Parts: sequence; C-alpha cells; structure tokens
Amino acid sequence: MEKYSYASFKIADIGDYLKVFACTAVMAQPIMSLIMGVGQPYKTQDIFGVMYNLVKYTAPAFIFGILYTTIRTNDIAGDFSYQKHLRANWSNLFVPTIWWTLIYLLGLPWLQQIRKFNNFGTFCWQFVNGNAAPHLWYNTMMLQFIILMPIFWAISRYVGNNVKRGLLVAAITFVLYFAWLWFYDFYVFHGPQEKNWYLLDRIFISFFIYGIYGVLAWQFRDYVNTFLYKFWWLILVGFVACFLWTNFEFHGFGHPVLFANAPYYKPSMTFYCLAVIALVAALCLFNIRHNSKTCLKVFHFLASYAYKAYLSNVFWDQLIWRGLNMSYHAVYHPFLTFFGTWILTWIFSFTSAYDLHIWWSKVKEILGKCR
Repeated sequence: MEKYSYASFKIADIGDYLKVFACTAVMAQPIMSLIMGVGQPYKTQDIFGVMYNLVKYTAPAFIFGILYTTIRTNDIAGDFSYQKHLRANWSNLFVPTIWWTLIYLLGLPWLQQIRKFNNFGTFCWQFVNGNAAPHLWYNTMMLQFIILMPIFWAISRYVGNNVKRGLLVAAITFVLYFAWLWFYDFYVFHGPQEKNWYLLDRIFISFFIYGIYGVLAWQFRDYVNTFLYKFWWLILVGFVACFLWTNFEFHGFGHPVLFANAPYYKPSMTFYCLAVIALVAALCLFNIRHNSKTCLKVFHFLASYAYKAYLSNVFWDQLIWRGLNMSYHAVYHPFLTFFGTWILTWIFSFTSAYDLHIWWSKVKEILGKCR
C-alpha cells in the first residue's frame, strides 16, 4: 500500500519505536528488584509482580526492532555488506559494550551475577558471558544477532515478496521455537539442569522467533501494516488475555514473589511479547498515517541512543539508589521510590548516552586533525 511506502519511514520506523519502548521498560526491572530486596509485604510484592510482567517484553521487542530496521535499511539500499555491517556496529554496539562491561566489573563488582571473578581467567569469563551486571546477559545474546545477521538477510532474500514462502518460514519458526520452549521448560526452568544450563537464556536460539518475525514484518509490510492498523483493537484484546495468563502463572508460585519465576521462555510470555510488539508497531503506524512529525522525530532521536542508554542504566540506578538512600524510602514508600528512581534513571541514562556521543565525536574530530 502506498501510504506505507518507505517514504513514510524517513523519520522513524517500527524498529525505532520498539527500541525506545524496550529501553524505557527494561530500566524498571532492576529497580523493582532493588525495592523487593529490602523486604515488602505480600500485597506490595503482588503488585510489583504484576508490574514486572507488564514490562517483561523488552528483550524480544529490542531484537524484533533491530532486525526490522536492519533488514529495512539494507533492503532499501539494495545490498548487504557484512563488512560494512560489522564496522558500523563495532563502534555503535561493541565498543560501548566493552567499556561499560569494564566499568561494571571494575567499578561496581558487587553487581556480578552467579559468582565473582577472582583471577584473570574468571574475569574474562564474567566479561563475555553477561554476568558482569544483572542486565548484561542481554548484550551477550543480542550481539549474537548482529554477528549472525547474514543468516537473517539470506532468509529475507529467500522469502522476498512470496507469501507462501513467508508463511512457510513463519510456521517452521513457530514450531521450532515452541519445541525449544518445551525443552527449556522441562530441562532448565526448575528442571534438572537449572543451574548447569542457565547460559541457555542468553543464546540467540532463545529469541530467534522475534528476529525472524522482524524480518518477515518488513518483507510483508503491506499485509502486516494493514492488519495492525485495522485490527489493533483485536490485538489489544489478545494483549489483555495474555497479560492475565502470565500473571495467573506467575502468582501460582506463591510467596515470596520471585522475578526469576517469570522467564521469557513460556508460551504465555511469547504471545504476550508478540502482542506488545504488535501494539507498539500499530502506534508507530498511527503516527505515520497522521503525519505526527514531532513524535516520529523524538522516537528516531531516542532510538539512536537507546542501546547506549540501556548499557548505563544500572550504573545510574545504583548511584541514585545509594546516593539518595533509596533503600530507606523504599521501605515506607515503595511505589513513589520506584517511579522516582525510574524517571531519574531514564533521564541520566539518555543524557549520558547523548553527551558521551558528542564528546567522543569531538575527540575523533580532534584526533583526525592531528594526523
């Protein structure tokens, strides 16, 4: 459909919206863990459990958004250069990841997960496996999609505009992914290999459905966008149903409420994440259809710094939590403490991402003149 042509996406696309929503929501998760860590009554725990499930769509949304935007950009260019792809993402993704991982390991070592490093070998292991901070497991997983991008580009070339091939790929992906969910639920999630195979949650296989569906969403954008725009209300009904489903399962574990009992790797959470992705995409399409230039520009600008803001968010929430003695306030005003810390973390994370980008750009400019 012409109204959804590429010209409409010059300011922002669905991927940009998903990145911003995902980045904003994911900042809430470690703050909730901090507040729950000081001890809360069961009623407060239950409310935070519902709130946690509400924002438990972040990794799938980010993966979907990255694949959507990457395939769209290269599709419009008419070619995919793996060398250029890696060169661009080295500076945009890998370098910030390296620096922030070092900051967490050396400056905030108490944030390490599972175990702490005690020699050079364990330091390197913590560095690469995502255990340097509670949120860095995601980087380990997401960067795999960047490295494996030629596979997703090949899938996009295979399906092209052939609807039958697209449906075939979607169906095979769905079957394989739900087979993986069954395997994970049986062997890992409260299963016999729960402690030994915990790294499976940061292998790309655990999120590949969102990457492939991101590819298909661009390749068949005319059909997908029309459906999302016309039937957003039906998706909203599905969203509510899946949200109730996830909370029913979650609260079945009783008290104390443990966020570890709300993993991504369940059918309920998979459908919930897909529903959220669809609703955010519908919002983007609504803004495009009504030419909401301000919204589109803001989302495009924020999306440019979303990943770097994500990397720094735990650093900032730690400074805020400790510097303002939020643990004391969380005992008496848990929800006010949560929203205040969340807003401050968001502001500091995006501001630092922008400022560091400007600073580094000037440094490179000066170094270039010195050569």
